[in-house]
Amino acid sequence: MTILSLYNIKGGVGKTAAAVNLSYLAASEEKNTLLCDLDPQSSSTYYFRIKPKMKTGLKPLVKGKKSLVKNIKGTDYNYLDLLPADFSLRNMDIMLDNVKGSKHRLKSVLKMFKDEYDYIFLDCPPNITLVSENIFYASDLILVPVIPTTLSYRTFEKLLDFFKKSKMSVNKIVPFFSMVEIRKNMHKDLIEELKKQYPFFLNNKIPYSSVVEKMGIHREPLGNFSPRSIPAQQYQALWGEVKKRMKK
Repeated sequence: MTILSLYNIKGGVGKTAAAVNLSYLAASEEKNTLLCDLDPQSSSTYYFRIKPKMKTGLKPLVKGKKSLVKNIKGTDYNYLDLLPADFSLRNMDIMLDNVKGSKHRLKSVLKMFKDEYDYIFLDCPPNITLVSENIFYASDLILVPVIPTTLSYRTFEKLLDFFKKSKMSVNKIVPFFSMVEIRKNMHKDLIEELKKQYPFFLNNKIPYSSVVEKMGIHREPLGNFSPRSIPAQQYQALWGEVKKRMKK
């Protein structure tokens, strides 16, 4: 079982779109896949047409109770399940703070699925909190969408600094460019600069596109309603790169 998180300190960087599309692509290869929506905004839950309600509340997710399984829903796609989010997740930090080994709790909870799923994707809330630290320790790879802008660049560096200060391995951080407008000179220049400074960026870039925005209308992954679009093809290529990185 491999745990992959889609994370960024910033919001609005294409994190949820990547979580939805990459988990869909993993499942399309007949790999048992679970997408855990950990963001109180419950956007992944919305995209998959699932009611944003956790029947048994937060306790099973924080304390690792078997009743967590009751919250998992099947999606419209074979091999792909979803653990939906609701607004109660805003209190997850508070609950984790009252649990022993709180920074490693999520990793411990997800172990219960090791015989059921090949991949677990985590759609993560922004900011660095106790929930974020749980995600960092639980993940095998942390996929970080980075828009080629100055502010996004700065938050990426803050994430690297946090890992170094916390003595966590930066090797699990896997950044990729998101919402790229290649006609913008600033985007082209920053991509070039970041690739030189951080050669571990993935090569495939997700373009800024109205097709990706239409996921909110169709409430489907791109591979289902627009498989021939450039963004859908780029997500496919990105997933291929991620799988290669997993083998390193």
